[in-house]
Parts: sequence; structure tokens; C-alpha cells
Amino acid sequence: MKTGSKSEGPSTPALRRDPYEVLNVTRDSTDQEIKSAYRKLALKYHPDKNGSNPEASELFKEVAYSYSILSDPEKRRQYDSAGFEALDASGMDMEIDLSNLGTVNTMFAALFSKLGVPIKTTISANVLEEALNGTVTVRPLPIGTSVSGKVDKQCAHFFGVTINEEQAQTGIVIRVTSTAQSKFKLLFFEQDINGGYSLALQEDSEKSGKVTSAGLYFLHFQVYRMDSTVNALAMAKDPEAAFFKRLEGLQPCEVSELKAGTHIFAVYGDNFFKTAAYTIEALCTKNYEETTEKLKDIEAQILRKRNELRQFETEYRKALARFQEVTNRYNEEKQAVDELLKQRDGIHASFTIMKSSNHIGAGATSNGSSSKSTVDDSKVENQGGEDGTSDEKDKSFKKRWFNIPRGSDKKLG
Repeated sequence: MKTGSKSEGPSTPALRRDPYEVLNVTRDSTDQEIKSAYRKLALKYHPDKNGSNPEASELFKEVAYSYSILSDPEKRRQYDSAGFEALDASGMDMEIDLSNLGTVNTMFAALFSKLGVPIKTTISANVLEEALNGTVTVRPLPIGTSVSGKVDKQCAHFFGVTINEEQAQTGIVIRVTSTAQSKFKLLFFEQDINGGYSLALQEDSEKSGKVTSAGLYFLHFQVYRMDSTVNALAMAKDPEAAFFKRLEGLQPCEVSELKAGTHIFAVYGDNFFKTAAYTIEALCTKNYEETTEKLKDIEAQILRKRNELRQFETEYRKALARFQEVTNRYNEEKQAVDELLKQRDGIHASFTIMKSSNHIGAGATSNGSSSKSTVDDSKVENQGGEDGTSDEKDKSFKKRWFNIPRGSDKKLG
């Protein structure tokens, strides 16, 4: 529910100044002092009030970027320890003001929103200034009741919730829902010293099932909000990181309890083209003690799981790098084996009759036609010689057989 604008990529100033210097605060300034400094500067340089001054627009971005660092305890700690180098710029989401954009730019932003690219919008300077001046109309919203309405884009409906001491001690919840799935912001304003109201918390609507909703919880213990846009673009670029970043969006709320008295809330129309239909209700948690304890317990489990995932991510990435290494080795070895077997098959294929015959034929051709003729004649002579020798053997056998003396038969017998 932080009000700080966060920048990313091109919105990050090219030449970044010290965030403490930009907001004109010291390094030991409290969160409240940093917040107050940001509110004044953001309102001073807001594009709605400086349409003809391009320098103001750049200063507004610089102020928003600086606050996005100093308003986040972890980013502030990282910056204090090692400067901008310690910050993961790709993990900082972006807030822009669409209240003064033309039709083309608004359509462009709406298209990206429908495609799933998170575009967070700042609140119109007119609304903030009217609240600060105390010129807004505040309608009562008693505890245990609900009010429905429609609010124009970049406009706000203000409500006053009055609680007694018992209700303040028990805790209260302010919730807004829209069955029309409108896009809106739920705002909480603190009383300013000048009698007006300054923005303290904001919660963007999130789609859940067939409705959009947003809630502010004041339960006397640290309550967290889930900012689904945190690192969303980085998650899209690196699917492997998406799982590990899902719980990073759990951010602590700056206000966890309210005192007895009247408190100002507002529903801000955040649609691009049409009014936002909504129902706002104020509840005392006295009848929701079991639900409150479940919320406290489940958020504690999520925080523990987030720490576990941060440690596991390191192990996972090491294992992933090792897997990539052995996968590359596997592909290289497979390619080498396939090449060796291919060469072996080629060598085996060279030992064939067809290739041997071709080799002999090629040799005969190179010796000329006379060689071929010699071979053929020799073949014929050999065939004839073999036949002649066979006839002579037959004749000799017959001659010896018939010339055997008669007397020798008797002797043999």
C-alpha cells in the first residue's frame, strides 16, 4: 500500500542522483519524514500541474524513483550498503500518470494492460490537491454498512468512517469490490496539519474470479499486501525466475491500526475509458476473530516460505548451471560419437564387390584394347587346352584298357 512511484528500465534516470539528496532528507530520516518529503515534491512536479514544463516531468520521475528506493526497507538497506550497484533495477516496477494523456497514448496503455503488462497509474494531481486543501465532499460510511456507486475515471469518491474506542481496539477492515470488474484504487488519507487530507496508503484493485477487489486491513499486527506487479516484467523475461519472485510481492503495510475517530477513505476511478462501478463496505473484525488469526498465521507461513525460497533459489541456480554444463557435454559427446560411427560406416562400405569390379575394369581400360584382346585370347586358348588334354586322357585310358594281354587277366585273377 505504498504510495511511492516505482520506475523501471527507461524510466530510471540515466544519471542518478543520491535519493536522499533528491528528496532533501538525511540518511537517518524516518519513514514518515521520507514520505512527507515525497508527497510535497511529487505534488510540486506532477505532470498535471506542469504540462508546459518538460523539466518538471523529469524531476517527477526522479522523485518517484528515489522514493521507490527509500520507501522499501530492503532496497534502502541495499542502497545504503553498496549504492545503486546493489539494486536490481529490472526488479522495480513502474508507475505512470495517465490522467493527462491523449486518446492514442491511453489506448496504447490500455492495450498493454490487457496483454498482461503491469501498468500502475499515479493518482491525478487534481484529486490530491483537492484533498490536501480539504475541498472534497466526504460521505459517511458507518461501520457494518456498504455503499455502491460509480466514479468517473481519474476522479474519486471520499468516505468518512467513524469508529469508537472498542472498534479501534478490535480492528477494522475496508473493502471495495466490483462485479463489473472495474479498475480502481482504494485510498486512505491522514489528517494534514493544515486541515486537509494527505494520501497515506493506496491499494490497487486485483481481479479475483469474476470480481475485482481491494482491501485495507487495520488489525493491530503487521499486515501485508501482495503486489502482483513486483518484478512482473522480469518474471516474463525469465520464466525460471517467475516461481521464485511470486512471494517477493508481499510487502508490509505502513499503517496497521487506527485510533478512535473519523478516518477518510476514497475510491479512485482507474479505468481508461469508462466509470468504475464499485461497492465499498466498512467492517469491525470483532465477529471475525478466527478469520483474523488465520490471516496472521498464513502470512507468517508465507514470509517463512519466502526466506526458504531465497535460499533454495541459489541452490537451484547452481544445479541448473551444472545441468546446463552436462547437457552441453552430452550434446558434444553425442555429436562426436555420431561422427565417428558415420566415418566407420563409410570405411566399411568401401569393402564391396561392386567397387572392386569397378577398380579392375578401370585398370583394364587404362592398358588399352590390346590388353583386353590378349586376355580374351588367352582365355580361349586355356579353354581349348583343357578340352584337348581331356580327350588325350580318354584316348590313352581306352588304349591301355583294350591292349591289356589276355594272359594278364588270368594272372591278376
